Amino acid sequence: MNLKLIRLSKAYEKQLGEMIDEWRADQEQNHTDHSPWAIFKNDYHDFDAYLKGLDDREDKVRGKIPSSTFFLLDADRDRLLGAVNIRHKLNDALLQRGGHIGDGVRPTERRKGYATEMIRLALAECKKLGIDRVLITCDKDNVGSAKSIVKNGGVLENEYIHTDGKIVQRYWIELGGK
Repeated sequence: MNLKLIRLSKAYEKQLGEMIDEWRADQEQNHTDHSPWAIFKNDYHDFDAYLKGLDDREDKVRGKIPSSTFFLLDADRDRLLGAVNIRHKLNDALLQRGGHIGDGVRPTERRKGYATEMIRLALAECKKLGIDRVLITCDKDNVGSAKSIVKNGGVLENEYIHTDGKIVQRYWIELGGK
């Protein structure tokens, strides 16, 4: 298996459409969430605009922080398996829920270990950005996410009840010595 994080380009327009369509169908049928939100915030049918809107630049007036979005590619199958959004720093909201990394695996590829690998690769990107202590959060009922975080060195700091009633777990991963 040849997995790597890539920046999206025109070469992956068809693969992106297939992945997003699959994900949206699953959301409608199973009422699942859409994470990472960054890949759903714009319409991929206008691909050039979609590419421009993937990453955020800092905008203090609107409360935006810089972020980078990567896609997990199975190069052997030329298939996008998921995506990860890395926030370069945290604001108050992300410190509570969201953290530095938001990730997701397309529905037909879940429970195959891809999230664990995607987080591992994302942590390497965090290190390049100078982030030595990474926060990742997940809902307590998302056992798969929690396992992927722990397998990558995540240490549970605490749990709290979010305003939507869900219990959120906050994990920290130390990168300083890696």
